[in-house]
Amino acid sequence: MSPRPGGRRASAWEDAVLAVVAQVPPGRVLTYGDVAELLGHGSARGVGQSMAHAGDEVCWWRVVRADGGLHEPLRARAAVEHGREGTPRRPDGRVDLGRARWDAAGLDLPSAPPG
Repeated sequence: MSPRPGGRRASAWEDAVLAVVAQVPPGRVLTYGDVAELLGHGSARGVGQSMAHAGDEVCWWRVVRADGGLHEPLRARAAVEHGREGTPRRPDGRVDLGRARWDAAGLDLPSAPPG
């Protein structure tokens, strides 16, 4: 278990989520549900909560909602990162999942208990 901001200790599930997210290359994304599915358990909501606890220690802009969007408080910051990384986006500002979704074949999957 790793320390988190504020001295909080992360669970093995949170560590597994962050290990998956850390492997997403620049310019590519996964959805919250993709991360849960790759780990074989948990939920999109659980992935989001794990990432929220991590703060800026993770490339959070590389994980988006199933519609390619991000929640309002993060949208502007994510747009900067997506532009910097060349992440394909749609005219409405959401990530173009058809072009940006990462094929995680060969991903080094951590083992973790269900979250």
